Amino acid sequence: MDSDRLEKAEEILGYSFTDRELLAKSLIHASATEERVLSNERLEFLGDAILGMVICDYIFSTFGNLLEGEMTKIKSTVVSRKSCATVAEQLSLAELLELGKGMASRSSLPPSIGAAVYESLIGAMYVDGGLEPARALILREMRQMVHQAEESGHHHNFKSVLQQYAQQECGHAPIYTVLDEQGPDHAKCFEVCVEFNGRSFSPSWGSSKKEAEQDAALEALIELGSAIRDEEGRISII
Repeated sequence: MDSDRLEKAEEILGYSFTDRELLAKSLIHASATEERVLSNERLEFLGDAILGMVICDYIFSTFGNLLEGEMTKIKSTVVSRKSCATVAEQLSLAELLELGKGMASRSSLPPSIGAAVYESLIGAMYVDGGLEPARALILREMRQMVHQAEESGHHHNFKSVLQQYAQQECGHAPIYTVLDEQGPDHAKCFEVCVEFNGRSFSPSWGSSKKEAEQDAALEALIELGSAIRDEEGRISII
């Protein structure tokens, strides 16, 4: 692989590799080699795990009042192929890839190709320099995504929004009913549904009654057309 491509990669990443062969391997697509073990797929596997760990650690450290289910929703939004593809597109990472003739001749590449090279570069940085440079890259590009996911999906008090809606529509508050409980006393999960004005809405599970009620209220708002959940899990109140 030519040195100009490696230098451009280091410039984009903001990191200089001790082992440039490792960087080069992270940029080799499976289509460019006869043996897949020589491609970036193993580094992609490692990078995916590092990405998930760093984002989970950041969510845990930053949002001290969120419950497990709420943190999981944010993580699922951020640690996704779509989010990784967005970062890869912003950094033009797919342009750095060494591709086989069949792939190189295509007018455009699938977004998943960019997502994969982003993860393989994270894996290469981790192997070359440890966790800190990989963490720095991840948070540089994805910190804002985490906060957007938290703000759009978790700042709203969905029970309060639904109560206002119900009062305006029928003059009385929604009723929340526990339909089921599962698990031991120290780690119970609850299934809750909400109803008002003679209508029952889709139930939701939560690791506490409060969480289940919030999620049930959100489901009711979505079914009523008063809230929208987009493809990345973000919630907008209409």
